[in-house]
Amino acid sequence: MRKNIPALILAICLLALWQGIAMIINAPYILPTPVQIIIRLWELRETLFLVQLPATMSVTALGLVISIVLGIFLAVIMDMNKMIENALYPVIVASQTIPTTAIAPLFVLWFGYSIWSKVLVTILITFFPIAITVYDGFKGTSREMEELLITYGATKKDIFLKLKMPQALPNFFSAIKMAVPLSIIGAAIAEWLGAQSGLGYFSKRMMTQLDGAGVFAPVVLLSVVAMIIVGIINILENKIIKWRKEL
Repeated sequence: MRKNIPALILAICLLALWQGIAMIINAPYILPTPVQIIIRLWELRETLFLVQLPATMSVTALGLVISIVLGIFLAVIMDMNKMIENALYPVIVASQTIPTTAIAPLFVLWFGYSIWSKVLVTILITFFPIAITVYDGFKGTSREMEELLITYGATKKDIFLKLKMPQALPNFFSAIKMAVPLSIIGAAIAEWLGAQSGLGYFSKRMMTQLDGAGVFAPVVLLSVVAMIIVGIINILENKIIKWRKEL
């Protein structure tokens, strides 16, 4: 708890500054105060928590799972074969130059308002950090350790399972912690651009009604959910990677 005190103090100061600026502007449809957002969040709790949040989280969860599988697969095959690495790496990097706001409407056009149009946007945003970060973890393996295992008769499979995987495990958790907020952002963007449910869709609907607090309420909810999930991942990381504490 003690190490979180500076972050808590900074958050309180920023919220106080936001409250003061919003009160000076006095235009809730442009910039509502944090208090107004919390009140609106409570007023809309049933639709936000029971309808819109499950819709967004289903897209996020499905897109994140597919991104994890795809990202790890790409990292593994790039590490296994230099020719595959040379072929795939530029394509993976190039995929991140595609503007999400430009491609998302096309997904809606191709797949309609089904879940897959939103899942594809989430995958497009999240698979990149997973693939590249895990791949860097594999490449960070000590060459001397590999040679030592080879002298002991280790196969490529042994080197991968007993050396490279443990070496890349911290990178994997870092990638997941990056991918979780990105997956939530991707789902919200996709819902904003074309959907019939979800927190992004709901925020856009509130904007058409000039309900500033209603626009911010889903955003705040998404931020809190992302922080909770990242916190859970941190706990799992500390329990699984115990050896790092001993260094």
